[in-house]
Amino acid sequence: MKKTNLIISLLLLLFLSSCEEVVSVDLKPEAPRLVIEAAINWQKGTDGKQQKIKLSTTTSFFSSQIPTVSDAVVVVKNSNGMAFVFKELSNSGEYVCDHFIPVIGQEYSLSVTLNNTVYTATETLQGVAAIDEVTQTNEGGITRDEVQIKTFFKDPLEQDNYYFFRYTYPENFRQDLSVTDDDLFKGNRFFSLSQKEDLKPGDAVKITHYGVSRKYYNYLQILTSIAGGNSGGPFQSPPTTLRGNIVNTTNKEQYPLGFFSVSETDSRTYIIQ
Repeated sequence: MKKTNLIISLLLLLFLSSCEEVVSVDLKPEAPRLVIEAAINWQKGTDGKQQKIKLSTTTSFFSSQIPTVSDAVVVVKNSNGMAFVFKELSNSGEYVCDHFIPVIGQEYSLSVTLNNTVYTATETLQGVAAIDEVTQTNEGGITRDEVQIKTFFKDPLEQDNYYFFRYTYPENFRQDLSVTDDDLFKGNRFFSLSQKEDLKPGDAVKITHYGVSRKYYNYLQILTSIAGGNSGGPFQSPPTTLRGNIVNTTNKEQYPLGFFSVSETDSRTYIIQ
């Protein structure tokens, strides 16, 4: 019997060894595409003057670094023709403005000029309902063992509203991202919700509500579904080719990635009890 088992083991090992094969995947490289991260966010209670826009390019699948883009001319104008120039910080691909003026309901236009190519987009600054309460329960989730946080606000009745919610957990380990419209709660008090395991008393959770346009809401719906609701953030380049609202006016086929948005935000830092 022992001899028979030994023969079977040797035959099995020989069979498995003969089946090993190195499979090489041919990933066709694509030309780098410009990525424009242009989320203008105005936190309630601040003047909103400090704003930042980031330029980078897509890179190969195996690259660990994101190439930045320098020497672009980045300008945002409001509907009154006032120009806000974003200047680059030390060849970093980050363009900053320290004199932006946010006005709810005002239209803003983005212009990025790079290598004789012009990219443009237009959005209207959307307001957001103020956060009025944050609550916690320790019996959230299907198994009722997660910490659940609800953040309440009163939706304005006068217009259709679209919301983006972001919950950032300790050390940026995880972000919960979600979007909604107010079709089911127009004019009423409602809440955003997030839940997570392994939180302990004293942990700080950053909660941010954004007022967004319908176009940005549709874009974020797709983006958060791709990311599964948990990602490094919606303002990073998307994991797949997802067209935003920024147009290449010189060559429409060479469109950039990213989205130009203008939002009022309200934030709270909640300490787990």
